[in-house]
Amino acid sequence: MSTPTQQAPAGSSGINSLSTLEQVVLILLGITAATHLYAGVVEGAPPVLLAGFGFIGGMLLYTRGVRRHGLAIAAIPYTAVQIPLWYIAKAGNFTLVGYVDKIVQIVLVVALVALVFRQRDA
Repeated sequence: MSTPTQQAPAGSSGINSLSTLEQVVLILLGITAATHLYAGVVEGAPPVLLAGFGFIGGMLLYTRGVRRHGLAIAAIPYTAVQIPLWYIAKAGNFTLVGYVDKIVQIVLVVALVALVFRQRDA
């Protein structure tokens, strides 16, 4: 298990060393990243596209064992702030993809909070 300021020990980075909760978080991150990339391209919205790339970057760092606890903490506000921003930016022009993404993000925030507490207690 990595500490908040260090990389994971040799041999413990990558998908195989992740707990079930960490794998669920990565799946949820992948879904929200894909919806952001899709929406960013289809709607021509660079900030949405960049958010998708941000999720992917975080996933790659996490699977490589880079500061996992810090990444999990940072992912909570990074994800949570997008929910009200979506509501304001869309202002009544909501889509099914948007609704699905926000449901995924709500579940993701809950899973991230659980992960942070689990990592803290470990």
